[in-house]
Amino acid sequence: MSRAVTLRRATAAEGDVGHVVELAHSAGGGPRIVAHVERELPEGGIPAYLAARKSGARSFVLWADPGRRTRMATVVTASATHGVATYRVLDTHGGLIGTVVREQALRGKGLRTRWTVAQAGCPEAVGYKGRVFWWYVWWLLSGVQVAIAVGSLLNDGGEVARGPRRVVWRAGGEVPLEFRSDGDEIQVRAHWVDQRLAAALSALIRSFDGWLGSPWDDEKEERKRTGRAKK
Repeated sequence: MSRAVTLRRATAAEGDVGHVVELAHSAGGGPRIVAHVERELPEGGIPAYLAARKSGARSFVLWADPGRRTRMATVVTASATHGVATYRVLDTHGGLIGTVVREQALRGKGLRTRWTVAQAGCPEAVGYKGRVFWWYVWWLLSGVQVAIAVGSLLNDGGEVARGPRRVVWRAGGEVPLEFRSDGDEIQVRAHWVDQRLAAALSALIRSFDGWLGSPWDDEKEERKRTGRAKK
């Protein structure tokens, strides 16, 4: 039985934490919220966070409840340099759940962005952003895309096609994870994948939506918390 993990913006009725992670089982029953996600700001607040994220740094908190009483998991950056970033996903007590490594295209080990997910006692899963064929097609049409982008700016019409975003992770002969760009969801197909790690991965993937996307963590303001803006 597979699971679908999706990050989305929270509604006002779901609390003042800006985003939530939903979990849905293939057996049905409807999605349920399993985490409330927000940035964990460093000293210096939002400006410092936005400056650090340019190098690939990220820091998130996944709360188990909208009242921010219990941390389900925390994402911290172990290192981020030269297009390669390593993130640690920690549990409630600071213990390591797993690591995620992102190697930027042309800066890491290939022409496509590479994502590596490692969990203690489990096989390492490696995935690449997009299929080579579809990247080839996208680059062939890049001239047309530029024309559409210019026309969109001038005439407020047209839509530029985003580059391939699907990621399929492989571990031996298994496909434990898959990010589907059409629904912005991560399909969890292996029973051994920790739900907290999958939720953290959904937040990380969506924070790298690219210049045509809308990364959820690049907002210049925080949602108001009980009538006061978070500093």
